[in-house]
Amino acid sequence: MPTSSASDAPAETAASKTPAASGGVQSLERAFDLLERMADAGGEVGLSELSASSGLPLPTIHRLMRTLVACGYVRQQANRRYSLGPRLIRLGESASRLLGTWARPYLARLVEETGETANMALLDGDEIVYVAQVPSKHSMRMFTEVGRRVLPHSTGVGKALLAHTSPDEVRALLARTGMPAATEKTITTPEGFLDALEDVRRTGYAVDDNEQEIGVRCLAVPVPDSPTAAAISISGPAGRVTEAATDKIVPVLQQVAVELSAALASAGPGS
Repeated sequence: MPTSSASDAPAETAASKTPAASGGVQSLERAFDLLERMADAGGEVGLSELSASSGLPLPTIHRLMRTLVACGYVRQQANRRYSLGPRLIRLGESASRLLGTWARPYLARLVEETGETANMALLDGDEIVYVAQVPSKHSMRMFTEVGRRVLPHSTGVGKALLAHTSPDEVRALLARTGMPAATEKTITTPEGFLDALEDVRRTGYAVDDNEQEIGVRCLAVPVPDSPTAAAISISGPAGRVTEAATDKIVPVLQQVAVELSAALASAGPGS
């Protein structure tokens, strides 16, 4: 309709500057942007919310959402709001496996330089999921099954992943998950966990000190500028991952995280 075209024109011209400059297909870039905005909003949104956050006019968003619904990547709820669709699950699972494959050489380097088991984990909704691991060569070593899900409050990777999340968002997450004690050393109060996150921001790394399993210590750092929130860690017996060992291990973790970040970026556009 002419009225729709007229209302679309200014916003679409403004929104098209970046896609045109990058040589991409504008409708595809917009569709993926809307999917990411839905994920950031918790997976379910209304059209007006998407319009407000993206700057796109409602007719444009409606056309894109109709296409995403037809493809199964979005569902329209009975209340007329839109949610992420089940077809995205297969894509996400495949991407997680591939991310783990890319990370494995870097985790192997961590094992070589620290002697301890190395892990990579992502924040998936309110849970931590382990997507890759390279085990230590010691006969006594830690093992976490790839695909295992744990709550963030009792893990080093959970602290690393949430360190720069706002306190209100952290409190909301903890309210949804609860804070069950895995051991007697598990942090079980929001205040205690927020204090631990402050320590991560101050020191640049996170510690799980017998909080997930007695006798096990874990050191973790976030992967900077990762396309999805990710952290890497080493874990081992508390008798080996001592305070003295921490001073040697943390710089290695941080360096490998930076190199992994660069490798993930090089797999993106223009690579």
